Amino acid sequence: MASTENKRGRQTARDMVLSLLVILLGAGFVYLLVPHDDSLDPVRPISYDVELVTARRAAPYPVAAPAGLPDTWRATSVSYKRQSDLGAVWHLGFMDPDDQYAAVEQSDGEPEKFVRGVTHGAEPADRTQTVGGEEWERYEGEKYDALVRRESGVTTVVTGTASFESLTRLAASLEAERAGGPEESGAPAGAGETGKPAETGAPGEN
Repeated sequence: MASTENKRGRQTARDMVLSLLVILLGAGFVYLLVPHDDSLDPVRPISYDVELVTARRAAPYPVAAPAGLPDTWRATSVSYKRQSDLGAVWHLGFMDPDDQYAAVEQSDGEPEKFVRGVTHGAEPADRTQTVGGEEWERYEGEKYDALVRRESGVTTVVTGTASFESLTRLAASLEAERAGGPEESGAPAGAGETGKPAETGAPGEN
């Protein structure tokens, strides 16, 4: 009796192994039949037109977005939070032509806390960089570098893993506007609502 049970047990184990082999062979065959193109870009660009219009209507500051960037810059993320621990926050993320991350971040909250958060702790480099005739503070960090522009009522940060050359390109392309009404300016991100450059605050750590 025990011998019969042992034989059945061996047969059951063998059947399971054979079934598994059949499944694996079938899966491999299907994989070979499905065309694969390893050169396809894994990044899925998004459209942010609706979110931008919505944010420009809701935000208490002119919302910045790029104008004139080439198609090699691909938008990958967008959001606007009317209320948060960092104030009213606008975010627009991109992959640059070198497949590095670069983002536009804005807030009317506490500048030090905001910059520290969106740059993952980057530190002031004690130098400024002129972009489109305006001064931006330069930050450097282990994860992200950044260009920071402080104005009355809004802090604008261009940050990410991208090189400073790419961050500068993104910052130079920004136009800050409010949707509708006489206050809509179309001025660069570094300019106030009147279109005149606002004074840059003293460098600080966020």
